[in-house]
Amino acid sequence: MENNVQYEKITDDLDALLEILPAHISKPLRQQQDYSALLEVVIDLGRPPEARYLNGELILSKLDITRDDIDYVISQISPFGGDNRAGIERTLHRISALKNRKGDVVGLTCRVGRAIYGTIKIIEDLVLSGDNILLLGAPGIGKTTMLREIARILADKKRVVVVDTSNEIAGDGDIPHPAIGHARRMQVRTPNMQHAVMIEAVENHMPEVIIIDEIGTELETLAARTIAERGVQLVATAHGNTLDNLIINPTLADLIGGIQTVTLGDEEARRRRTQKSILERKAPPTFDIVIEIEHISRVKVHKDVGSVIDSLLRGQTQPAELRYHDEQGEVQAEHEEPEPGKGINITSDDGSRRKLYPFGLNRNQLEQVIKDMHLPITIVSNLKEADMLITSKNHYRKRPQAVQIAETTGLPIYVLRSNTAYQMEQLLGEMYGNSAISEALSEAEAAADQVASDGQEVELAPQNAYIRRLQHELAEKLNLTSQSIGREPKRRVRFYKQ
Repeated sequence: MENNVQYEKITDDLDALLEILPAHISKPLRQQQDYSALLEVVIDLGRPPEARYLNGELILSKLDITRDDIDYVISQISPFGGDNRAGIERTLHRISALKNRKGDVVGLTCRVGRAIYGTIKIIEDLVLSGDNILLLGAPGIGKTTMLREIARILADKKRVVVVDTSNEIAGDGDIPHPAIGHARRMQVRTPNMQHAVMIEAVENHMPEVIIIDEIGTELETLAARTIAERGVQLVATAHGNTLDNLIINPTLADLIGGIQTVTLGDEEARRRRTQKSILERKAPPTFDIVIEIEHISRVKVHKDVGSVIDSLLRGQTQPAELRYHDEQGEVQAEHEEPEPGKGINITSDDGSRRKLYPFGLNRNQLEQVIKDMHLPITIVSNLKEADMLITSKNHYRKRPQAVQIAETTGLPIYVLRSNTAYQMEQLLGEMYGNSAISEALSEAEAAADQVASDGQEVELAPQNAYIRRLQHELAEKLNLTSQSIGREPKRRVRFYKQ
């Protein structure tokens, strides 16, 4: 179905990339009958060069890469920036450096950049609606390709400014690639200044639309909200594959309104037919529409994001709109069947244990939290074995290599506000979405009502340390006294009046 989609035009400037490679690497590539599926060329010191395609890899030469080969490539490209990326002027190709501890380049990833015209037909009506749009998807799925096309289409009708942190949208050099049409491009000196350039674009250049690739820090989420509040249309991508990823990521959750815990009064809880402690959205979402890109020709659209988030937090679902190209290349749309009881959880599809890689965290403390909460999680020491990475906000801001690798490979990243047991408990509790937590809190609320009405103390069912903490917090909010009694595994909480 997807292979029959015909795009208007594909431009890759591949000759420009081949010309910067040593002859023993470029010659085998030129001999390939069709290199339209070429993704990247990997050059590592002391290893044979390798070409990576959509359907596999190809060793290009029996000769190992030498220091002279790497220096030859570096001499023909722009200087590497703070994100260890460089490019070829007026092309979309990206060259990323691997460095040793001394800062010397020991490897290069030469990624092919392509301008594919016609990719946004599947969402063109949404783009032209004027709504703020957030694109999500795995690395390499086509987010930046779509952003480029969106810039070109909108620039024919509005004043568009592209904030191009790594020159990935509009290519290297001072003259933007024709793929962004009449849009203007603002380059960013270093990645940690992206948020400042976002605000500068609004204040200095009067755009009607701002386009940003890879919102990933708290400062950038705040800048995005500021832009949206000034009435400028915002189209961006963010780290994460699905809407669920944003909900459980404290750094990026503000893009969809942010999440907070609130305690309802008795009457309101009865009216809603829910427990007293619930999760709610803090503010209006920065983005009106979230689009999950499953394939360049298949997307999942969440309209009215605020309503979607509210439903998810209540344990309900709103069916997303699935759009795709049929066998004739026409755009088709249908609504997904709602998934009853859908929650955000970190167990794998087959119920097996998930593997967690902690970076910059107190490992012993994390192990104890996982043990106390009885979660099916195993901590691993090798990032390659992990299903997810957890780090603190301070470490995430510094963009260490582990975080960069996780983002490149599409590994889910979860960020703690601080390196404390309490923050670990909160994050894992929200991620796990365990029904036992809801049941335990419902029992605690019923017990609190009983204590308030007749003054008699009530003992709750035995629970793990994490749930007991939540029950103590509930008692404190309701002005009751609570105490943990008994020994594990029968340790439990008692509610009574002071």
